[in-house]
Amino acid sequence: MVFVSYLARIIIYPIKSLDGVAVDRSTVLPSGALQYDREYAIADQQGKFINGKRSPKVHLLRSQFDLVTKTVSLKVEGTARVDTFHLDGDRAELDAWLSNYFSTPVHLQQNSLTGFPDDTNAAGPTIISTATLKAVAAWFPGGDYEEMSVRWRTNLEIADVRPFWEDQLFAREGDLVEFQIGEVHFLGINPCQRCIVPTRHPLTGEVYPHFQKIFVAQRQATLPPGVEVSRFNHFYRLAVNTRIPANQAGRILQVGDEIQIHKKG
Repeated sequence: MVFVSYLARIIIYPIKSLDGVAVDRSTVLPSGALQYDREYAIADQQGKFINGKRSPKVHLLRSQFDLVTKTVSLKVEGTARVDTFHLDGDRAELDAWLSNYFSTPVHLQQNSLTGFPDDTNAAGPTIISTATLKAVAAWFPGGDYEEMSVRWRTNLEIADVRPFWEDQLFAREGDLVEFQIGEVHFLGINPCQRCIVPTRHPLTGEVYPHFQKIFVAQRQATLPPGVEVSRFNHFYRLAVNTRIPANQAGRILQVGDEIQIHKKG
């Protein structure tokens, strides 16, 4: 059992695809998700999610959440008006506001048990290191750490480790890596496959020229020694998908928690 570094950031995304909220602690749900993370999602009349992959207008929508009062404040980037809604009590008004903004009928869906994860086989929080975000930022002139953090939208950020440290948290397909953050036990599943969203500036939606091509070349060139290369059918992958066993429900993750890697394979 090896002790390595600590949890530096916890970011949850109460409405899928909208802005995140940094918190000091978070409770694990029976599903393995973090409480409030992707609890809500915006869906169209066919039940398809409105996200950055389908609608670039998502990037221009600013949101601030109060998790205690269950309110969201919305504004359009570059404008001054802010509208605040209770996520439950003002649902009709919130749906109308969002429908007007996206110019199509939409409604807010809620799942407080599992949230709406991208990967239902690995519904736990995604993990990346501060050093990784800084290294990736250096691949793009004008990029910086904070911007990269918003682009990649991961939940847990690990400090005081080397770049791409998190690549040791997955193994061959079918094998799992057991590790622990504070009192919470995790299973590392696979390197996270990315979509078009990180190629766009998170506040404007502007596409960075050749972002994916640059990223793929650099990612392949900087893979850490010993990484399980078989998990890379392509190199547009960053951060690690996880699963948290059901018996961890109710446990708390806190900023500052130490990390232990128990077993690989």
